[in-house]
Amino acid sequence: MSVKKRLARTPLWLRLVVGTLALVTLAIALTGGFAVQLLRSYLTEQVDEQLSITSRPLREMVDIPEDELRRRDPPPRPERFFGFFHVSILDAQGNQIRIVAESPSEEKPALPKLTAAEVAQRAGKPFTVPSVGNLDPPWRVIAVPGRNSQSRVMAINMGDLERTVSRLTTIVAGVGGAVLVALGLACYWLVRRSLRPLGEVERTAAAIARGDLSQRVPMRHRRTEMGRLGRAINGMLTQIEAAFQDREASEAAANRSAYEAKRSEERMRRFVADASHELRTPLTSIRGFAELYRQEHTRNPEDDLAGLVRRIEDEAARMGLLVDDLLLLARLDQQRPFEREPVDVLSLAAGAVLDAQLLAPDREIELLRLDDSDTPVTVDGDETRLRQVIGNLVGNALRHTPAGTAFHVGVGLRPDATAIIEVADEGPGVPDPDRVFERFYRGDPSRTRNSGGTGLGLSIAAALVHAHGGTITAENTTPGALFRIQLPTR
Repeated sequence: MSVKKRLARTPLWLRLVVGTLALVTLAIALTGGFAVQLLRSYLTEQVDEQLSITSRPLREMVDIPEDELRRRDPPPRPERFFGFFHVSILDAQGNQIRIVAESPSEEKPALPKLTAAEVAQRAGKPFTVPSVGNLDPPWRVIAVPGRNSQSRVMAINMGDLERTVSRLTTIVAGVGGAVLVALGLACYWLVRRSLRPLGEVERTAAAIARGDLSQRVPMRHRRTEMGRLGRAINGMLTQIEAAFQDREASEAAANRSAYEAKRSEERMRRFVADASHELRTPLTSIRGFAELYRQEHTRNPEDDLAGLVRRIEDEAARMGLLVDDLLLLARLDQQRPFEREPVDVLSLAAGAVLDAQLLAPDREIELLRLDDSDTPVTVDGDETRLRQVIGNLVGNALRHTPAGTAFHVGVGLRPDATAIIEVADEGPGVPDPDRVFERFYRGDPSRTRNSGGTGLGLSIAAALVHAHGGTITAENTTPGALFRIQLPTR
């Protein structure tokens, strides 16, 4: 695997930390090396200066004849020099004639053969030579030309200098290592903290990939690079979410339209079929009675046929009622507006109860106030249509409960300014409350079309309530059934 591919697979935080530590290590190494080298040069200059100062007696010794030099007592003392030292005399060919003075140490300088010409060429400038065997620290040497082509050589051991430089190198390495460890930990913490928003971006992207388009990147510092990146990503996510919402809304609207169209078509087919079936019965009755009338009139012209004519009139009237109800439902389906005005619901309910008491004096029919208030219950609507709604519910209770069954009509006002109208009976209940408002629905098959209704009363009541912005429900209670209407009062 190539280095580039290996780096591409390395986490970003690790690359940043390692790169930073590598740069700092290089900086410490260069700085430390420069400092060590600077110290070595400085200490070497100090040694050279001391060599120059200490070598002045050698110049005096060079001009003194050798026999007189021997007579002088005492010879130069070692305390005049620092560290390990060595002083010797060389002949013109660079051979050591004798050692004038040296420290009591096994360390010796590996002095080169310096001819008188070479010594003169060096002009008293110090130079460095190794120790004998190259095992010990080097020596700093100065050579001074003398009489008779002889030279005086002085060497000072650089052990103290090397130990000082070595100690500084150790200190620099130790401090540099400690700095690297501390800097590595701090860099790791700072990098992970700085890259924490990237983790939040990653988690946000993962949540969005799971389908949650409402997720957003947390915004902490808007002026930083991560803040600007988060702001750009959030803007992009907002546009994506809006696009998805628009698409989902379009798809939902299309599906809803298709579903509503299908339901409307099914309702229309069922309505036409039910209406045709309902109209066929009175038409068949009229045709049958008319045929019977013709036959009876042909055989017995003098017979009283008033009963047959009355039956024909009743069926024709029933068919007219059915057609009127169908026309009303058609108008309601077209959502034609009503002429609205304030309507006293309690007054309408009282009128419906009074009519029911006149039609069924054997029943116990009551008007109740559902709340403990005398506040008028007034809604904004069509008085005629609202009277028809209450009348249909009361008529339904009269027709579909046994004789003598009691029921009541209740009116009330809820705290949220909603008018409540209830018609509750103590009869057998409703077979299927969820379908009772469907057109031509007859919950009890034993009920015949001769019960006095068209099968559209509750459907018309529901359509009128919905046209007034209200709701109507049916439920079974113990005993009987309860129809509840809720209408807004404003």
